[in-house]
Amino acid sequence: MKRLIITAILCAAATGLFAQTDSTGTHKHKKGYTFSIGNETHADSSRHGRKATGFSIGLTFSRFDIGLATLIDNGSFTLSPKNQFLNYRSWKTSNVGFDVFQFGYRFSSGFKLYLSAGFDWTHIRLRNNITIQKDADMSQLHYTTDAIDYSKNRFSSSYLRIPLSFDFRSHDDARGKRFHFVAGPDIGILLNGRVKQISDENGKQKFNDDYHYTKLRYGAFARIGYDNLGIYTKYYFNDMFDTEAQKGLKNLSLGLTLGF
Repeated sequence: MKRLIITAILCAAATGLFAQTDSTGTHKHKKGYTFSIGNETHADSSRHGRKATGFSIGLTFSRFDIGLATLIDNGSFTLSPKNQFLNYRSWKTSNVGFDVFQFGYRFSSGFKLYLSAGFDWTHIRLRNNITIQKDADMSQLHYTTDAIDYSKNRFSSSYLRIPLSFDFRSHDDARGKRFHFVAGPDIGILLNGRVKQISDENGKQKFNDDYHYTKLRYGAFARIGYDNLGIYTKYYFNDMFDTEAQKGLKNLSLGLTLGF
């Protein structure tokens, strides 16, 4: 995941090299990466806070989310006895994600609709010295209890995220900045699951499998912020796992977001 994040940052930086600025400080489109279709009459945003309507499509590095993830077990923040093996460290169970592609239409200076695609990870930091097993049994998650004291025992999922964003924006203030409120539906396609463990006995170990994470998840999100910094929340309506024993176990995330 670290390599993917670094690559995305470098791609975003490289894209920025193609942006040109004229003598009045107005930014032109990034050549080879984005283009727009629509009204070409741009108003002076420094005085009016208005932007041209029209379509836009291109690569991006935005809506970088980092926050805490919480498991909700049939409406409760406390895990049921059958799911106690997933007991986790709340302040080390995290959600990270960002968008890399965007296609949208600006209806006005105050409203934009766009579909984007990116990556999203949920890292569950387990308290117990267990190993979640690769298993074809769809009735429940299986695990072994290990005679090892893990310094890190992380159970993770990674998804391709595809949110549809309704972006409501205020007019630019005296500093040329604006408030954002963004909300919409979000679907995710499973890329893989992973168990990562660190111990004195075995060093660092990684095991990849789908671990019965749901293949297609769906939910909703909301973001609110000022300029490029804000907060976000995401909640998925369907279960985290496809197993019968974990039915009703869902995922809620809350944290900081950078870029709108």
